[in-house]
Amino acid sequence: MITDPATRGSGQPYDYVRCELVEPDWRRFPGWRDVTEAQWRDAQWQRAHCVKNPTQLRGVVGDLLTEDFYTDLAADQANLATMSMLIPPQMLNTMAPDAPTTPAAFTAAFLADPIRNYMLPVATDRDPTWPSHPHSARDSLHEAEMWVVEGLTHRYPTKVLAELLSTCPQYCGHCTRMDLVGNSTPQVDKHRLTLKPVDRQERMIDYLRATPGVRDVVVSGGDVANVPWKQLESFLMRLLDIPTVRDIRLATKAFAALPQHWLQPTVVEGLERVARTARRRGVNLAIHTHVNHAQTLTPLVAEATRTALEIGVRDVRNQGVLMRGVNATPEALLDLCFALQGEANILPYYFYMCDMIPNAEHWRVAVWEAQQLQHAIMGYLPGYATPRIICDVPYVGKRWVHQLAEYDRDLGVSYWTKNYRAGTERLEDADVLDRRYPYYDPISTLPESGRRRWADNPL
Repeated sequence: MITDPATRGSGQPYDYVRCELVEPDWRRFPGWRDVTEAQWRDAQWQRAHCVKNPTQLRGVVGDLLTEDFYTDLAADQANLATMSMLIPPQMLNTMAPDAPTTPAAFTAAFLADPIRNYMLPVATDRDPTWPSHPHSARDSLHEAEMWVVEGLTHRYPTKVLAELLSTCPQYCGHCTRMDLVGNSTPQVDKHRLTLKPVDRQERMIDYLRATPGVRDVVVSGGDVANVPWKQLESFLMRLLDIPTVRDIRLATKAFAALPQHWLQPTVVEGLERVARTARRRGVNLAIHTHVNHAQTLTPLVAEATRTALEIGVRDVRNQGVLMRGVNATPEALLDLCFALQGEANILPYYFYMCDMIPNAEHWRVAVWEAQQLQHAIMGYLPGYATPRIICDVPYVGKRWVHQLAEYDRDLGVSYWTKNYRAGTERLEDADVLDRRYPYYDPISTLPESGRRRWADNPL
């Protein structure tokens, strides 16, 4: 709801108007007409009623969507999708919340919806000429190459990523870990973690105890919301027993996708124990979530965030992904950041450029477009709540989008350097710190001369 319409028309490139969060009425969908509020707030009901295939989608939405949409969706699932379908009711309910109820009008609104765009891609979304960049890769950031034990990526000098499992409460079409996370699709036979969880976690703890230079652990997956709470709490408490670990970040999409999980009494009580222990030991405990559009922020998301902060979690921060058709405009980014910061108590932190995975070219933006977006959002938000737009360069890591060393705009190739070795890079590789590492813009964003050169002779 707009609470201050008088601020419109200021003549600024962007007009801030406060919008209160709203929980869309799930009963507008034929399949959920009889769902009670108690059921909606129940995490197990949400998990049990996730939409996993077009048939289940039809069971919820019914004839509001035309047959052409279902045909388009089936074609994508069969021929292009790198992620299997898994959409919690909470997330589906944020799609096209104000759409008309006639099938043609509803379908048009649904197709145009930014949440649908990345959660439920259809075949006609994809780039018809370059659905994948020639340099795309299923593990585009080469994280598995940097495993020091299974699931533990030592990419930065003082930080590691601990992938505890390979499942999430929802599967996003743009997932950077599409080689490992989720069920296999007709296009992608997923890799699998082979160790038992208890053995994998034991080896991670052993490595961290033996590597005192690591002070920051991102606990992820997949998604920590899918780790049984007792198992997750045990792992976190063991991390807190390592005196050299000073920062722990829990990575979860579920604050937006399944806030009901983080409101369960068992989880709240357990998280409070972990937060209390972290505070006593001087360790910064934060939650990093993944919200890509203001539409997914609802009162339940704000309640989950408020609860985490009240029980002692230091920060809840957002790491979104910059995607065309979702949030790649100044207005969409600023609307999201103001909703995060002002309404949901989530700190805007990073927006990553969508990674170079297969069949993702329709989402990706060029480096120069990301630079323009960074410029456009400056000066509106508090400095501490102004997110950085990041290019995650293969073999380099996170770089602000203005940190490139060289840029060929015609071919869409930018070159980047690094100032550290990954934990797995050998000292005898003397060129690591002097090498230039390439990153590639989507070919569709290049001038005609550049597109022609890629078509005639891909680099």
